[in-house]
Amino acid sequence: MAKKSISELVKEIALPLVSDAGCELVDVEFVKEGSNWFLRVYIDKPEGVSLDDCENVSRPLNKKLDELDPITHEFYLEVSSPGIERPLKKPEDFVRAIGSIIEIRLYKAVDNTKRFEGELVSCNDGHLTIKTENDINYVFELKDIAKAKKVFKF
Repeated sequence: MAKKSISELVKEIALPLVSDAGCELVDVEFVKEGSNWFLRVYIDKPEGVSLDDCENVSRPLNKKLDELDPITHEFYLEVSSPGIERPLKKPEDFVRAIGSIIEIRLYKAVDNTKRFEGELVSCNDGHLTIKTENDINYVFELKDIAKAKKVFKF
């Protein structure tokens, strides 16, 4: 089974369990680091994720994965918050981040760069607008964005 299909399958398995715990499923990654495989499930909720929330998802998810056995080799299950610089993937993630500073990486360069950072001004109809430090507004199609995340400056 390909890595992508494992992630998608785990998303389907995890979604009701995450919802039952009162959280939102942000993302699932199945990655190899060194000689070990990691299944990372990222959860969130408006008031932030606690250790109890992670445990309330991890235990039933681990049990369900043991029952269904969708991954044929050993892996480590990690359930956590996406962190302060949370990835933005779904349109609703971008809408929720309006007014925040974000960084995006594009599949293809615009104005000779693939990386843009600025305030997320709007997101609608599959497009988002970022205002850079130089007060330049850039409009991008969501489908052209390879990666995006919130950025916090300390």
